[in-house]
Formats: sequence, C-alpha cells, structure tokens
Amino acid sequence: MKNILKEKFDLTAESKIIVVGEGITGTSVANFLQAQDLPFSTVDSRKATFTFETFKDATHLIISPGVALSEPTIATALNSGAKLVSDIDLFAAVVNVPIIGITGANGKSTVTTMLGDMARACGKNVGVGGNLGKPALDLLDDAAEFYMLELSSFQLERSHVLNAAAATVLNISADHLDRHDDLENYAQAKQVIFSGDGVIVLNVDDEMVAAMRDESRKTLTFSIKQKADFYLADNNLMHDENVLMSLADLPLEGKHNAANALAALALGTAVGLDSVKMCEALQKFKALHHRMEKVSTKNGINWVNDSKATNIGACIAALEGYDEKVILVAGGEGKGQDMNELAPVIFAKAKAVILIGKDAPQIEAALNLLSEIVPAYHAQDMREVVAIAAHVSKIGDTVLLSPACASLDQYKNYQDRGNQFAAAIEALPA
Repeated sequence: MKNILKEKFDLTAESKIIVVGEGITGTSVANFLQAQDLPFSTVDSRKATFTFETFKDATHLIISPGVALSEPTIATALNSGAKLVSDIDLFAAVVNVPIIGITGANGKSTVTTMLGDMARACGKNVGVGGNLGKPALDLLDDAAEFYMLELSSFQLERSHVLNAAAATVLNISADHLDRHDDLENYAQAKQVIFSGDGVIVLNVDDEMVAAMRDESRKTLTFSIKQKADFYLADNNLMHDENVLMSLADLPLEGKHNAANALAALALGTAVGLDSVKMCEALQKFKALHHRMEKVSTKNGINWVNDSKATNIGACIAALEGYDEKVILVAGGEGKGQDMNELAPVIFAKAKAVILIGKDAPQIEAALNLLSEIVPAYHAQDMREVVAIAAHVSKIGDTVLLSPACASLDQYKNYQDRGNQFAAAIEALPA
C-alpha cells in the first residue's frame, strides 16, 4: 500500500501530514495512516482555534467533510502548496475491486443500502458505508468483492482519484448552500462522482442530472415519468421491455422510492448483478429508520416518520409520492433555503400543515403568499404535534413528518427528532 500512496499522493515518511478533524472520519484516517507507518498530526477546531501557524509546514491536508475548505487558514495552506487528500481518495487508491458510488440530494442512503442487500442476495461479499454508517477506510477488507459508497458533496469536493465502476447522481435540489454558495456549485461537487471511466447512471427526470451526460461514457438512465433504460410503466419496474417486478411488491412508502429502486437496479446491472436476485432483495427491503418509515397505524391514522428529510427536495419527493393529501409536519432550521419553492407542493399535497421549530414562520409566510389556503398550526414539541394531528385527522389519513429542515434548533439530530415523534405517537391514547 505504501508504494501506491507514494505514487498517487507523494505520501512518504518525510511528509508532514495533518488530519483536520477528530470525528468519525478523522479517526478512521488516523487509524489508516498509523497502520501504514506514516507519521501525521491531528487538529480539531473544537479543541484549539486554527491559526496560520497550524498549517504552515503541512505538505498534505486530509480534511474531514465537516470542515469547510473555505476556512481562511486552510484555504491559505492549500494555496501555498499543501496537497488536499480525502479519506475517499486514500480508499479508492488502495482498493482493487469495483466501487459503486451513490450521491444526490435525497435517497442516497436508501439506494446504497438497497445495493448492499442486492449484492448479498447475489452471494457477494460487500462493504457498505462512506457517508452512511462506517467510514470508507474502516470498510477495507481483503475478502470484499464490491464496495457500495454513499458520498456527500463535502466528500466529493475534496476527492480527486475516485474511479467508480458505476456511479449515480440521484437528484439535485437546494441543500448545503451555506457551504456551496449556489446550486451550480453544489451540482459540480456532486458531479465529481463521475470522474474516471465507469458506467454513469442518470436520473432523466432531473434536468440538472440529465445535463451531466457524457457521450463518451457508457450510460444507463432511470425514470418514473418517462421511458428510459429503467423506468416505471403500468405500476411495474421495467428494464427496456422487460417487467422486473410489480411496484406493489416494493414494501416502501411513496413513489419516489420507485425511483430509488430503479437507480439501484441500474447500478447493480452495470456491475453484473443478477436481476432476479436483485428484485428478490427489493421485495424484502425495509425502510431505513427515519426515512419514510411507517411508525404505526394508530386510531386508524397512518403515521410516517421521514425525519431524515432535512431539505426541501426531500420533503417535496415525500409529498409527491402520495396520491392522496396528507397532514404534513414541517419546520426546523431552514439552512437558508427558499421556502417559496415548498409552498405550492404543500398546497397540492397537504390538507393541513403543522409547523415546528425556528424557521416555521418562514414556511408560514411562504404559504401566505399563495392565493389558496392550507390550514397551518403551530406546535412547540412533538407531543403537541401529535395531539394536533390526531385532532385534525380522520380515519384513513396519513400524518407525515417530513420537516424540509435540519433539526439542531430543537433536537440532537434528525434521529432524535424522529424518535420523539414516534414516542409521542406511542403515548397517544387509543
């Protein structure tokens, strides 16, 4: 491995390597470098303020995704010649089996997990992680035949040697604009996943993704709105003219999960997985926690936890997955998103909305700009949310927690938010 690292990144015992960030990713990088007998130091802004002296002599910076590259002391070091290397770079350089890369504003955890299940159903030894679960370097295993990596825009923007055997950008919508400045920069960061010469898998229902087509590369497409290589027709998942499985056999809430399944099927096909075995895995697939997860049917009401919907695009996808109108629970920390984009979809797909958190007033203001009226209620916590929802709903309704916002204004994380929603439902009198 040392020879590969020297060849790819000029990493030697004489290099001055600084690992920036001591969280999950930073720890996995430190363990990897230690195993390779490469000297390094670690820094973390939560323990000591970064100064220009901190990075003055650095030859290589391995910067965790949670740290912005625009941080002045880091930007200065990079401009002065320090090489930027990511944990994904290190991983890709030393792996010699196919890597499948999955990114997008929404759905990437679901598709990554689906692919892992599909590969196992085909009898393959597979590592699944990246931005989801285990950091990439912790997945390294001589027995692995495939690696399925969920990759965030922050991981991709600092990666330079990824050459995935197959990769997809599932969709693009406003997210993390506090770090990427605008949607175009965000899309460019995502497009890094197509570096190399592997198979490109494109969502042709998303204009920005469809525009990433490279005519020189083998490409597979998927769609739930039009004919593509993998598409939805007559409530069947199709490949060319062949029915793969009935949508009714996919045990997930919402039509957007049909798009996720089609993306997974396209990626699996690209790397030679058996379509029958892949469909068998899909039929047994369980929703991820806090992602369109049916909590219960209590008092005749369907309660669905989509707390992982921390941006507008995820909330819109969840709402558009329903044919009937739902009672939406939304709000939290809006991350500078334009809530005017969400308002028309709420009107079209929600019979009422219950607003929570710091930026609830922004969502209400956006709704008030519409000529139509959607009843809006405010709640201080999840017990009040559930009490209001129980009062305004009737038997057969769906109450959907899909906040379109981050959770840190009120909760430890989106998991805590979803768990408190579930606990409040559990506590609801029968």
